[in-house]
Amino acid sequence: MALLYELVWRLLHCLLQLQRAAAAWFRGRVWRRGGRLWRRAGAALLLPETLGFSSQKKTAKPRRYRWVADGKALEKLPLHLGLLVVEEEQQYTDIANLVVWCMAVGISYVSVYDHEGVFRRNNSRLMEEILKQQQELLGSESCKYSLEFLNNGTDQHALTCPTVVKVLSPDDGKLSIVRAAQQLCKAVEQKQRTSKDINVTVLDSLLRESKNIPDPDLVLKFGPVDSTLGFLPWHIRLTEFISLPSHKDVSYEDLLSALRCYATCEQRLGK
Repeated sequence: MALLYELVWRLLHCLLQLQRAAAAWFRGRVWRRGGRLWRRAGAALLLPETLGFSSQKKTAKPRRYRWVADGKALEKLPLHLGLLVVEEEQQYTDIANLVVWCMAVGISYVSVYDHEGVFRRNNSRLMEEILKQQQELLGSESCKYSLEFLNNGTDQHALTCPTVVKVLSPDDGKLSIVRAAQQLCKAVEQKQRTSKDINVTVLDSLLRESKNIPDPDLVLKFGPVDSTLGFLPWHIRLTEFISLPSHKDVSYEDLLSALRCYATCEQRLGK
């Protein structure tokens, strides 16, 4: 009887081992098969994107759109911005970049000035560089921006062009005041005017070559010298000045930071 019990116990033990082995094999088979199914499902989901049939095309927006958006986001934007370079060496590409960025954010008038008149003497070189950088920075969108370069005494197209660029030199500053004073003295001498006719309004009309170009709202001064060095002394009584270390390797972020500073400043206008 004891032998029978032992045989039955061994038989049950063998059946239990077989059941465990079968369960383990079944679980492994199902897991591997399920894994392949999941991989196949994932491949099927990714197949359209792999073949270029993605429902959403991810394309980077041109930088121009960011520049336009930055200009619109500012509380106020200068109508006329001056670039005052008081450094010994002038970098044409960096100035050209600044002019093109000003165009992109929506600034209508840009003046370029250096105290030695280098940009004025090499006016054509600067203009060529601006046109080159306009094409490089704006690409196919450059045709949407028109540019007007003004020489002394030419302002007939200033009102119709989105961005007007004028290159200035010391001749447009103190020397222009001297010439206006000489003109008034000559008019008095020739009996064309009397001394009582001379006032601020008359002098102002003589000093403004262009009635269409407003006074600078903001001037960015580049260099270590804390001086305007003759930059339009008659026109900057209400102008905001922001100093930057150098115009060499200047970035768009530098310009945007200055524009944001101008947008938040409070101009009391003598009050």
